[in-house]
Amino acid sequence: MADDNLSPDPTPARSGGVSAFLAKAVGVIVILVLAGLLALWGVQRYVSDRLTPDPTTIASASLAGLREQNRLSAFAARYVAVVTSKQSQLGFTTEKTLIMPGMVRYEVDMAKLTQADVAWDGTTKTLSVRLPAVEADGPQVDLNAVREYGSGGVLTTFTDAEKRLDAANRRAGQIELIRQAREPAMIKLARDATRRAVERSFAMPLRAAGIDATVAVRFADEPVANTERWDTSRSLQDVLGNAR
Repeated sequence: MADDNLSPDPTPARSGGVSAFLAKAVGVIVILVLAGLLALWGVQRYVSDRLTPDPTTIASASLAGLREQNRLSAFAARYVAVVTSKQSQLGFTTEKTLIMPGMVRYEVDMAKLTQADVAWDGTTKTLSVRLPAVEADGPQVDLNAVREYGSGGVLTTFTDAEKRLDAANRRAGQIELIRQAREPAMIKLARDATRRAVERSFAMPLRAAGIDATVAVRFADEPVANTERWDTSRSLQDVLGNAR
């Protein structure tokens, strides 16, 4: 006969309560772990943003340094002008030849360089710089090396023909020196030297900051190849303006 005083075993109920408690505890732990990982990621992202060098900021500092130089001269060349002038008067003719050496410096007015002329392409890690045109400064004539040769004659003795010949030769010598300095081959040499100097000025700070970037320099009056994608980058003016 069954014992009417027997009661149901409460163990299953206690076991179910413990399981529910453990499940909730595990859920809380998972949430805390996820929250911790999220917080750690946020801290790492913040530190990374603060400590990772910004190429546009570095380029802007380099730009300011170049502008302070006012005029950059990275190339100079020495030329020699040989000119001859003649004077005829009263049936007499006289002539003088002038040999005039001179130094010409090629300069770029860096004060004209603006943030709009410097662009950063984060995709290709390329910093593009557009410089003002190269200008030939001078010539600076080496007066100690100037030589004159003339035929003399009656006109140089009794008239002012010699003074006129000297003046004409000096003007012609200056013009000839400038003509030689502006030859396309010499302008190309000046551009190449200036390009290398400016590329180094921008590339060295970037490399020092651990940024592996390419610096591409061109001149405002330099022809652009049809295949060159020059305007795909964002200028420093745009980047820094959006950051404010």
